[in-house]
Amino acid sequence: MGLKSAALRAASVFTHPAHPHDFLALVNPLSSARQLRGVVTAVRPETPQSTTIAFRAGDGWSPHDAGQWARIGVEIDGVRQWRSYSLSAPAGGDPEITVTACGKVSAHLAHETRVGDIFFLAPPQGEFLLPTGPRPLLMLTGGSGITPVMSMVRTLLPKRADADVVLIHSAHDRESSLFGDELAALATQHDGFHVVHRYTADDGRIDFSTTHDIDALCPDWRSRKTYVCGPSAMLDDAEKLWADANLPDSLTVERFETAKLAQVSGNGGTVIFEKSDREVVADASTPLLEVGEDAGVLMPSGCRMGICRTCLTPLLSGRVRDLRTGEINETEGDLIQTCISAAAGNCHLDI
Repeated sequence: MGLKSAALRAASVFTHPAHPHDFLALVNPLSSARQLRGVVTAVRPETPQSTTIAFRAGDGWSPHDAGQWARIGVEIDGVRQWRSYSLSAPAGGDPEITVTACGKVSAHLAHETRVGDIFFLAPPQGEFLLPTGPRPLLMLTGGSGITPVMSMVRTLLPKRADADVVLIHSAHDRESSLFGDELAALATQHDGFHVVHRYTADDGRIDFSTTHDIDALCPDWRSRKTYVCGPSAMLDDAEKLWADANLPDSLTVERFETAKLAQVSGNGGTVIFEKSDREVVADASTPLLEVGEDAGVLMPSGCRMGICRTCLTPLLSGRVRDLRTGEINETEGDLIQTCISAAAGNCHLDI
């Protein structure tokens, strides 16, 4: 038995029925055997609607790789809410997230976070990663899609004098464009780093229906390993263009959301969370994951896009709808993905 384990076991004689970690948490809020935590160390406004939040993680946090994301938990009105955010800090250092106020949780983080606040954390994950060897790179980003790419840029440029990176960033206007001053400084400091800003209010969106725009913005794009992150329509169009150019393997895509039906027909129903003893009336288009979280149910989740399958939950009875396809599932005992499923009538979930 290790010395730490032996000490905790000895201490438990005096703290029973509480656990020694419960008393340690009074002195060090990051000390918890049950839940990984982090304390906010800095809050920096980036734009009127976007904020960078730096935090120091407690024991159990794994240093992140450039481009990865992590689940962040924050308590709002007494309910713990979880969301996934890309880490914008360079790899290996203390983590940071850059949050744009869009939605209840992101708005709370962007506008209400203060130094000393405590986050609940899950370890970093994701496969949107830099190549292992030197290679010319093209980064295509839109809006907050620049956050994982910023981690890559901040990691790569100081380490490789031979880095060859073109970053094309699209934002509505200059005021809402993230990291503008830092990107300009990095482009001045590194000869191999070139930044192109596209302001859609003045320039319009990049047209991926032909190669005309991308040829003008980055003439040698075909020879570069390309990373793209941004709105779903941008990602879909880029995937099609690279496929049409017979270059699908040179494109790496990071999605913040999955494509869902524009309109959902039919009715919702009452959702019963059996183990949590909660009952909620839900509409036909709100994911069960969000229904549960809003009701204070501790819902398992990861990517929130139907990819990682962390949110799988048994359907005890009733009907649910896949929000991507409209398909109805009413098979008792099936594992359903709550992040992309909605009530299609009354349903009971084993959570």
